[in-house]
Amino acid sequence: MIGALEGIKVIDMSRVVAGPLCGSILGDLGAEVIKVEGPGIQDEIRSWYTDQMEDISLYYMSVNRNKKAITLNLKSEKGIKIAKEIIKDSDVLIENFKSGTMERLGLGYEELKEINPNLIFCSVTGYGQDGPYSSFPGYDFLAQAMSGLMSVNGEVEGEPIKTGIAMSDMFTALYATISVLASLQARHITKEGQQTDVSLLDSTVASMLNIATSYLNTGALPKRYGNQHPNLVPYQSFDTKDKQIILAVGNDNQFKKVCNLLNLDELPNDEKFSTASSRNINRTELLPILQKQLLKATSEEWIEKFREHNIPTGPINNMEEVFQDPQVKSRKMTTEVPHPTLGNVTLLSSPMKLSGTPAKIDKHPPLPGEHTADILKDMNYNKQEIEELYKENII
Repeated sequence: MIGALEGIKVIDMSRVVAGPLCGSILGDLGAEVIKVEGPGIQDEIRSWYTDQMEDISLYYMSVNRNKKAITLNLKSEKGIKIAKEIIKDSDVLIENFKSGTMERLGLGYEELKEINPNLIFCSVTGYGQDGPYSSFPGYDFLAQAMSGLMSVNGEVEGEPIKTGIAMSDMFTALYATISVLASLQARHITKEGQQTDVSLLDSTVASMLNIATSYLNTGALPKRYGNQHPNLVPYQSFDTKDKQIILAVGNDNQFKKVCNLLNLDELPNDEKFSTASSRNINRTELLPILQKQLLKATSEEWIEKFREHNIPTGPINNMEEVFQDPQVKSRKMTTEVPHPTLGNVTLLSSPMKLSGTPAKIDKHPPLPGEHTADILKDMNYNKQEIEELYKENII
């Protein structure tokens, strides 16, 4: 089966997380993705080692699958010339240099669209192409802090906490991918490309959804609720006889079922707990009552009972438990691909399940410049020319 983006060529000049992840997602969908790094000046994420593997970055591997790799010296005229030759025949360019850098290199959108009017030029930055912060460097941690995400994450009486994974980078990668797909569709109508401007701060602010909308319309600053929900009760983690579970009650009927299973049939008839609104107001009284009953059985026993009655529930898994979970296994959320130095490596699969044009992962995260010679050969550079470019540190 072909990929949904078969025939689309993407030049990925980005580094670290958000831009490269966008490139990988496009690659999962069938696009040809070429990652560009400098000779000797690699994506710094390649050096983000773990204690277990000090010779290769698993962080790099997580966001650079399904790509070829070329090295180009973009500080040289010959390097820029080769870059323009590649871009001329490409559909999408992803870059996350600081605002103005691509223009200084002679690779700004206005210049590139002269040689390729169909180009989708996807700019991913910390703060966007304009505004007072546009020239500042940005990282996920900063975006989480400045967007308000950290202000609502953490324990009720604790300090603001960032998420355990780079959520701002992920939000931005997804919005960047959507902007590229929308631009490719628009190109069918307008017959020309466009520039997309996606930032970590914008993407994370937009992802605040109900919390931001509530503040904008009431003026009330949101609080931290830890593992509780600001509107729904009970909707949180609870202790059981052995370990914690999640109980997520979304409506009054589910609450009645929970109370029945907990032998608390009187609670739904109490006006303090009969509706979602009243349970929210009286949560400090309700939650200890529920918690006391949940301590009488194990997590497995409660999860089985609640699921039998279609009550949303589940365990709090560590990574080992995640990949032993029968649902995760059934959905084939891991993929093995061959790697030139590591044998086989295991990567996360794409969560996108397309029946006719399935997403797939069949290329290992590339070594620096791994495909440079092959790409140049396809561009009709001969062996001698390629060797000269290596000698001159152009590639």
